[in-house]
Amino acid sequence: MNRPPWEVADIIRRAGARFLDRCGEYLSWPQLKVLRAIERCRTAALGGHRDRCERCGHQAISYNSCRDRHCPRCQTNARNKWLTARQQELLPADYYHLVFSVPHTLVPLIWQNKRVLFKLLFDASAATLLEVAADPQRLGAEIGFLSVLHTWGQTLQPHPHIHCVVAGGGLSPDHASWIRAPDRFFLPVRVLSRVFRGKFVDGLKRACRQGRLVFFGPCLPLKQEKAFSAFVRTLFREDWVVYAKRPFGGPEHVLHYLARYTHRVAISNHRLTDVTDTHVSFRWKDYAHHSKRRVMTLSHEEFLRRFLQHVLPRGFPRIRYFGLLANRRRAAMLPLCRTLLLATPEPAPSTSAAAPVLWNCPRCQGPMRLVERLAANQLNRATIALVGRLDSS
Repeated sequence: MNRPPWEVADIIRRAGARFLDRCGEYLSWPQLKVLRAIERCRTAALGGHRDRCERCGHQAISYNSCRDRHCPRCQTNARNKWLTARQQELLPADYYHLVFSVPHTLVPLIWQNKRVLFKLLFDASAATLLEVAADPQRLGAEIGFLSVLHTWGQTLQPHPHIHCVVAGGGLSPDHASWIRAPDRFFLPVRVLSRVFRGKFVDGLKRACRQGRLVFFGPCLPLKQEKAFSAFVRTLFREDWVVYAKRPFGGPEHVLHYLARYTHRVAISNHRLTDVTDTHVSFRWKDYAHHSKRRVMTLSHEEFLRRFLQHVLPRGFPRIRYFGLLANRRRAAMLPLCRTLLLATPEPAPSTSAAAPVLWNCPRCQGPMRLVERLAANQLNRATIALVGRLDSS
């Protein structure tokens, strides 16, 4: 893929100081940290490394990345490593993709209680899938799946939802057989929607009783018990959307499919179309009108405000595993599933004690390997020395 003409880092470098002057007092420490990390990503401020081609000896110096999980430039390597690890967990079955969303009226409250209610979103959607799948009138099986939290819509406005990727089947209650899902059908979405709504609302009321919710600004009236109870009743009149996509094939398709949803940030650099001294333009899909492609233009400050509101609480995991894939059960359950499916595990990727291959040589396409790490104050001297060697050759 070609390098994008504009990056989020360009916007921060142009307008970050002005944005902080206006809005800095309202930003959390994690948001300030993300701003700083993206601004410095792959610049001399973070140091660098010298790489050498094993084939022709060509050398190059590169700047280090910030490796922040909210940085649009730093997700490719993290995603590839994660996908390689997940290859060992794939089963020879069709896979399904389900999306759990909440009504828009809940978004302000969720945004004021991100850590508590994002976790509730994970727990309620996972408990819904596990319960409905275990129902003998449905699938009657114990399933395993991973969930990924996304908090944004196409225009960077708040839209919290959970993507779940699940194998089309599961273990029987006695773990003696594998129960396959019916062709092209996993679980009824209307049932999932009602169960999900009940579980989320129950968890919301419990969090309120336990004093784990805060209310301020437009949500301040909900601090009164009667107002909160009335608000909860309105949630049962709202649409709770659970969307199940068509199965996307067996394990050979899963990794490619997952790459679209894991390790994503609110907006990729490739969606930016123009950055001026005052405004940002980016592409977005209008799902309300058959996914028509449109372009939105925002001021620098508004763009950064929308982007930063999707910074997750510190240490909050965006990807979680449930059922057969839960961390404490995975090692025992996956071999059993493969045995019942008469499958053999994917070969483990080969490991080597040599330094990792970072990229291919621009001259001969040989592997470039790390040979030296450079601190920020070493970069200028190393660059001058390297240029001198190249000129003399």
